Amino acid sequence: MNNYTIFRALTLAAYKALNFVMWRGAMPKKRKYKMRIITGTARGARLFSPEGETTRPTTEMAKEGIFSSIQFDLVNTDVLDLFAGSGQLGLEALSRGAKSAVLTDSDADAFEIIKKNAQKTGLYQKCRVLRMEYGEYIKAASRAGDKFDFIFIDPPYESRIAEEAAKRCIKSGLVKHGGKIFCESDRPEFDSASFGEEAASFVEETKIYKYGKTYFHVLRLK
Repeated sequence: MNNYTIFRALTLAAYKALNFVMWRGAMPKKRKYKMRIITGTARGARLFSPEGETTRPTTEMAKEGIFSSIQFDLVNTDVLDLFAGSGQLGLEALSRGAKSAVLTDSDADAFEIIKKNAQKTGLYQKCRVLRMEYGEYIKAASRAGDKFDFIFIDPPYESRIAEEAAKRCIKSGLVKHGGKIFCESDRPEFDSASFGEEAASFVEETKIYKYGKTYFHVLRLK
């Protein structure tokens, strides 16, 4: 192989490598979901989001739909955001007039993010941010006699524990009379039959809302 042939081969290899780098650079980057407070006192505030696969933020379309349905019922209410993740649901409720919110998550990173978001939105003084496993918190809240007008339950979809968490909240007396539980899921089915006769007897009405691929199962208590 002569010098010209070697030079040509190296030049061709370099050209291909350069094209590959340029092609990779032109590839669209994975879009990071940007969360914000939609309306109220903290309107437009951008929120931090925990990284990784354990936390999946509620889409803005779903959040807007759900809060529009309770907008005029939020003022001076007490809210629980279970599996809070970034805390966006509890903070949205506070921004729209809720009196107080408890935001809980067992994940260490999520716990820190919730505190940052509460401070960034200026709503920290109305929050209790707790790092606790959901069952542990429900027991503690029940012992303390805490009750809520609205409870948001948004666990990781693959955990399939939304029904169990809702049942525990009802049986532990965490929901006020006429209060509502919002369970987020990727499924249209909601196994309220698993509540058992006692817990099911407290549920007056159930509804389902669909926003894209997201389902909200809403339980209104007697």
